[in-house]
Amino acid sequence: MTSAKSTALGVRLQPGGASAAVVASRAEAVDVCLLDPAPGGAGWVERRVPLQRRPGGLWTGQLPGVRAGQRYGLRVDGPWEPAAGLRHDPAKLLLDPYALAVEGELRWGPELFAHEVDGPQWLPREPSPAAQRRSGLDSAGCAPVGVVVEAPQADAAARPRTPWSRTVVYEAHLRGLTRLHPEVPPELRGTWAGLAHPAVVEHLTRLGATAVELLPVQAVGSEVSLARRGQANYWGYSTLSWFAPEPRYATAAARAAGPAAVLAEVRDAVAALHAAGLEVLLDVVYNHSCEGHAHDGPSLSLRGLDATGYYRLDGEGRDVDSTGCGNSLDFGRPQCVRLAMDSLRHWVTAFGVDGFRFDLAPTLGRGLDGGYRPDAPLLLAMGADPVLSDTKLIAEPWDLGHDGWRTGDFPQPFAEWNDRFRDGAREFWLAVPRRASQGEPTGSGLGELALRLTGSADLFGGGPGDRGPMASVSFVTAHDGFTLADACAFDHKHNHANGEDNRDGTDANRSWNHGMEGWPGGGGTAAGPLLGAVGADGPAAVDPDELMVAALRRRSMRNLLATLVLSAGVPMLTAGDEVGRSQGGNNNPYCLDDETSWVDWRLAPWQQDLLETTRQLLALRAAHPVLHAEQPPRPARAEPVAGAPQLTWWDADGALMDPEDWHDPQNRTVQVHLGAAQTGGEDLLLVLAGDLDDGDVVLPPQPGAAGYRLLWDSAVERYPAGALGALDAVGAVVAVSALSVRVYRSCPPAQEDAEDAPAAGQATAPSEPTTARR
Repeated sequence: MTSAKSTALGVRLQPGGASAAVVASRAEAVDVCLLDPAPGGAGWVERRVPLQRRPGGLWTGQLPGVRAGQRYGLRVDGPWEPAAGLRHDPAKLLLDPYALAVEGELRWGPELFAHEVDGPQWLPREPSPAAQRRSGLDSAGCAPVGVVVEAPQADAAARPRTPWSRTVVYEAHLRGLTRLHPEVPPELRGTWAGLAHPAVVEHLTRLGATAVELLPVQAVGSEVSLARRGQANYWGYSTLSWFAPEPRYATAAARAAGPAAVLAEVRDAVAALHAAGLEVLLDVVYNHSCEGHAHDGPSLSLRGLDATGYYRLDGEGRDVDSTGCGNSLDFGRPQCVRLAMDSLRHWVTAFGVDGFRFDLAPTLGRGLDGGYRPDAPLLLAMGADPVLSDTKLIAEPWDLGHDGWRTGDFPQPFAEWNDRFRDGAREFWLAVPRRASQGEPTGSGLGELALRLTGSADLFGGGPGDRGPMASVSFVTAHDGFTLADACAFDHKHNHANGEDNRDGTDANRSWNHGMEGWPGGGGTAAGPLLGAVGADGPAAVDPDELMVAALRRRSMRNLLATLVLSAGVPMLTAGDEVGRSQGGNNNPYCLDDETSWVDWRLAPWQQDLLETTRQLLALRAAHPVLHAEQPPRPARAEPVAGAPQLTWWDADGALMDPEDWHDPQNRTVQVHLGAAQTGGEDLLLVLAGDLDDGDVVLPPQPGAAGYRLLWDSAVERYPAGALGALDAVGAVVAVSALSVRVYRSCPPAQEDAEDAPAAGQATAPSEPTTARR
């Protein structure tokens, strides 16, 4: 007996032709439509091969003579009962959800909709879903089709398999990263081959990144709402096919050579990054599809195939949407779980992908009752699978459904995006100072920052069996929200270009414009006097207020970067933040495939400084085990744990922090000593000065420390390579700049004598950053 569980789904090559297998549980007929070019090259000639129904809603058949390169689609007939969620229409040429390659683009028109529509906006003729009638319009030529190909095979042994403790994630859009890169040849920009270009690889490795996390690269279909506005989905969070790469991201040469060449370009690009020691993580969207709401969206694949088997529907056939995108896949159903598992394994084995970030991941853990469970079938299956358990699995731990915020609630081996880290860091360095500068009540934010700095034990635990700080993928910015530069230059979002009257995107930005909203001229560039460029008539031609604001903004960027990189957990940088990229205050440019979203690699001097600062911070993290320990930091007076930093908190006067100090709204400065006795390497002291005015700290009497040597100070624009500060004694009163971070190396007595003076030729960092205080 043939079953869906034992049969390879999709159209797969075999000796003499291909096999076909499709799950369509409520269908009455399923045909594979083999598509050959019509005479003259206009349209297709269809050859229909009926499939046979098997138990479990499986339809199978043989396709003799089919070869690689064959274009095909599916036609499915069955009941039309919208109130029951059944929307079969044999006039629709559907994409096989298991197609390994796709070809063609969406050509928007009434043909794509299974229900009748009217007007140029393709609005439903009947607003009530239950009253909608089947359109009967043929969608052939208007929708992408599948292509029969042999899956490539990646070299599993070449994967870097970087430990979590050494991982630094770099989130990027495949197209936007290289679209403007001057060293990438024009024909490679915005493609897989462009990502693998030596200039891009060198930037990533010199920066200190170990993994590239790409926004969605699976085949995309824009939402109908965007199509009605004449726009397209740039970010890609609107999946059409979970197996096929998005063809637009391949070079023109690969697309011209055919789908097999597109797949080969993906595999070869991943291999090139592996050769440089870089992992490749994919942002994947299994929570919903591009088909939108059943009553309003097109019928492209799952909806016409088996809507009740793939989507979560209510008792009246309407979508139950926990994603905010019109529909939600139902992972309480085995065929949905299998679709995701088969797809994920394919990307690992065919292309060599090293891991995945799961968009709106609580939806993947929602069962038939709609509630989230950490022991949901798909989540447990991924952790137990022999292929996927050897990859990095990262959850975006929130969706828009009931009880949708689930940070800290995913099972092993998942790591999670830590939004509480983002909020705590930006609250301390941006939101609280903004309110204080405006005379508003502020609070301190110090306790929350300390909790995030040390691994978010409230979310990821610290005891036996808990996941610990490596489960926290910490970030201060991501693709959605302000860039680092914009978070320091805008109090409010400026999203008008998105076409939604500035309604889209969050209003909870925790940002600070430092007294002036935006950049000079209101454009999307962070260049100009507000970030340190000098006017044509020299420095005197620049407004002194703008220079002051520019310096403050740059320091805030460095503070946020330092907080991210020096914290326990796995840091994630957003592409372009290392060079101060701006989006002109747009915090949601999901539909803007233009200079708003692309990284501009033409760097002003201040951007070069920021890039070097980011490199220095990541090198500092890599060099000090106490900063990337897998075990959570422990209080110094607690029982030592192998691999765990020992943690001591001191106030600005060099006294141990008392519990009430954490709740004092005026207390905005703290010193934290990270002891390396259980991690190896050197002890470090971090000084976090969050006051609006310059001040002093007393270097603490940490047991075993005879003095401290300054390694890095955010008040300094750019440190000379290898510079060391003067050796300061325990108890020394040290001036610190307002809103700044300092990193000291704790020196035991033996080192104090040996390091009292710099070696010949060694640079010395400025201990009094007077130029940064202007």
